[in-house]
Amino acid sequence: MLGWYPGHMNKARRQITEALPEIDVVIEVLDARLPYSSANPMLAELTRHKPVLKILSRADLADPERTREWVAYFDAQPDMRALAVTTTNARELKRIPRLCHELAGAVRADRDVRVMVMGIPNVGKSTLINGLAGKSIAKTGNEPAVTKRQQKVRIGGHVALIDTPGVLWPKIEDQASAYRLAASGAIRDTAIDYVDVAVVAAAELARRYPEALKARYKLKALPGYQANPEAARVEADGPLRVDLLAVAGFDGHAILADIAGRRGGLRPGGEVDLHRGAEVLLHELRDGKLGRLSLETPADIPPEPVIEPDGADDAEPPHDA
Repeated sequence: MLGWYPGHMNKARRQITEALPEIDVVIEVLDARLPYSSANPMLAELTRHKPVLKILSRADLADPERTREWVAYFDAQPDMRALAVTTTNARELKRIPRLCHELAGAVRADRDVRVMVMGIPNVGKSTLINGLAGKSIAKTGNEPAVTKRQQKVRIGGHVALIDTPGVLWPKIEDQASAYRLAASGAIRDTAIDYVDVAVVAAAELARRYPEALKARYKLKALPGYQANPEAARVEADGPLRVDLLAVAGFDGHAILADIAGRRGGLRPGGEVDLHRGAEVLLHELRDGKLGRLSLETPADIPPEPVIEPDGADDAEPPHDA
């Protein structure tokens, strides 16, 4: 479980809550490579009564087949549409004002459709706004949390945008999502051990895109992984953690060591510099050098927890007839 809550994000949450009553449509910007993990559940709770347009940004880096699955999944939800775009492609962005009008429904002719743009840090939100405005208005950067305050932008098509700072949620409960976010760069590299992130990413890529991984790093084999039978005992004093390498079925440590050895990470005496391997893998994954890859599909969405009614645990079992 990963937890934080910088002060400016707490302030952004209050600003969003205060502005929402005047908003017609919410745009949530997601990373097309991980649309579930990059969706803030806190924002979903805040905006549950508003129509939502899910923008899957960086579609040029994502697996096109997986992206089509995500668009179909979101389009099937009530009061929701989805559009996959490359945020620097002006032609693709032209559909957004029309979709906002469709979602907003009847709006007075003398005013714009009011749209709030949301998203976690570093998903391309500011780049999207600049593309819609046709000029540089929102500050962009490759580090999380560049936007620090709300700003209003009027774009074509009678749409007024309110930009908001990127907001992370207080705790990421899903361990797999935390590692996917870290691998994509949405979480600062200091939030989770850098090598651990690369180890899990290597195992996941071996499961989802084995040929792309082998081709990029000239790997001859992708070694399998067996769960450590002592894992539960090792963490007996704290909460049990999912063995993500066992879920993937591949030995991310061995794969990362192989990558490091082939990319300048072999030290004198044969010692392997795993941090060097992590730098290579994560930078190239984020830059799209392994090809168009997605780190999750709709099938990876965890099932909703079953909430027992009050008193269910105290109920007597039925008697045999």
